[in-house]
Amino acid sequence: MRKTESSKDHLFRERGKEFSVQKEIMKLGVVSDTHDNLEKAREAVRFLEERVSVVIHCGDMVAPFTAELFESSFRFHAVKGNNDGEWNLKQVVEEFGEFHGEVAELEFDGEKVAVYHGTSERIVEGLVSGDQDYVFRGHTHRRKVEEHGDTTEVNPGGIELPGQQEEFSVAVVDLETGEVEFQVV
Repeated sequence: MRKTESSKDHLFRERGKEFSVQKEIMKLGVVSDTHDNLEKAREAVRFLEERVSVVIHCGDMVAPFTAELFESSFRFHAVKGNNDGEWNLKQVVEEFGEFHGEVAELEFDGEKVAVYHGTSERIVEGLVSGDQDYVFRGHTHRRKVEEHGDTTEVNPGGIELPGQQEEFSVAVVDLETGEVEFQVV
């Protein structure tokens, strides 16, 4: 458990600016590896938009038409995955959210969050051994929550790959309790 105090005013920081969010509990939605599967991306947005204040995509949206689905009532952040090669993906995301390139370092309600697609396990290892409270990553298409000292590594999974038994899911991270919940969508 990360926090015990209860507050209705939650602060988070983006690019040096502080914002206040009026929510009972600050919750983050984490999604990755949608790979232009519009049905699954729509289901993820529908599930998350009533439950979280912020959605973070850990890469491999692939095309701008998939990114546009994430324009919703939540704040949106994304990093580049190894399949995100469309030249205007960044521009489309930045019309309604933040596109951070390869790695994002964010802070929400005092919790430090690193976001990286996960293409290099050495980079993931470096991030989880740093001073982050959370590391959100994707790439493997497999759900994972693992503690590394004071850092929690979260992979929400991705679209089902051939031979894989895991269905597409998203993660909801409760910053007040530290709980991570996976939801198949």
